[in-house]
Amino acid sequence: MDCKPQTISPTRPLLGMTLTELKEAVTAIGMPAFTGKQIAEWIYSRHVKSFSEMTNISKANREKLALHYNIGLLPHVDVQTSKDGTKKYLFPVSNGKCVETVYIPDGDRATLCVSCQVGCKMNCLFCQTGKQGFEGSLTAADIINQIYALPEQENLTNIVFMGQGEPMDNLDNVLRATEVLTAEWGYAWSPKRITVSSVGIKGKLKQFIEKSQCHLAISLHSPLHEQRAQLMPAEKAMPITDVIELLKTYPFFRKGEAHQRRLSFEYIVFDGVNDSNTHAREIVRLLNGLDCRVNLIRFHNIPGIDLKTSDEKRMETMRDYLTKHGIFTTIRASRGQDIFAACGLLSTARKNENIQNDTER
Repeated sequence: MDCKPQTISPTRPLLGMTLTELKEAVTAIGMPAFTGKQIAEWIYSRHVKSFSEMTNISKANREKLALHYNIGLLPHVDVQTSKDGTKKYLFPVSNGKCVETVYIPDGDRATLCVSCQVGCKMNCLFCQTGKQGFEGSLTAADIINQIYALPEQENLTNIVFMGQGEPMDNLDNVLRATEVLTAEWGYAWSPKRITVSSVGIKGKLKQFIEKSQCHLAISLHSPLHEQRAQLMPAEKAMPITDVIELLKTYPFFRKGEAHQRRLSFEYIVFDGVNDSNTHAREIVRLLNGLDCRVNLIRFHNIPGIDLKTSDEKRMETMRDYLTKHGIFTTIRASRGQDIFAACGLLSTARKNENIQNDTER
């Protein structure tokens, strides 16, 4: 099923608003500020779907709310289920496009991989989302809706910002969304349940580290400047060495310091490209002094890109070398590959093109 054109409501969504913004929203239409706190509880704690469920707000005020605002709930328009239980949802967003969101159950854990942009500007060689191009950033409401409208939201234990888009390129809305997720008046999640990924963007990465307590994952993929620039154009603007130097300025990322914030490096392993002993040694040299982990990831083929994933033995050799040299390293299991939900495979290019065509008819 393709994402159908959405009728955009003339009212504003309350989903994604902070407590301060909710109070301002209700006072702007003549209601007492404490109503904003009541709304925050109904939305973020009780996950209501309509104003009629907000029973401690008078009927007159609920009707007034409905004239100016909407909850912000946008149900998914499609879902695909993998043979391994992974589900890929297609959610409409406020600019009339769609994004993909991946739900990954694993025993007593369930992780949601959320998107923050439609497409992506980074254009990493190995990523299908980058081939889509950039079609807009999501609002905080769009981001939170991927959780709010998820049928399995009560099962979630972790959220990773590793779907479509570069979180640091939409930092304001990512920070607003993580504030809603972690604040006492919001979802009240521990920041330790949330990981935000980045290729590294000057200024924005520093801002994220200082304003958020969520875990951080850096897309590494090569420790060598020229090769990383070929794989990831963002290397030209902010080399990985600059990223590392920035991270080392924060005590909670340095070895030997007490902290609860996790730093990880994502590393897709390409056969004969970045899986040599030299690469392993350079990773150890590059990450020296940081308290971090490395996640080795299998490459999933995308059309027109002449790259292949390393075999299991080679990945195990890299894992064992890094672990031996003090870097905790794992090989991440691939999930949802048969429904194109695995790392690097998310794209809504065709679906969004169909939306445009339907709109023009």
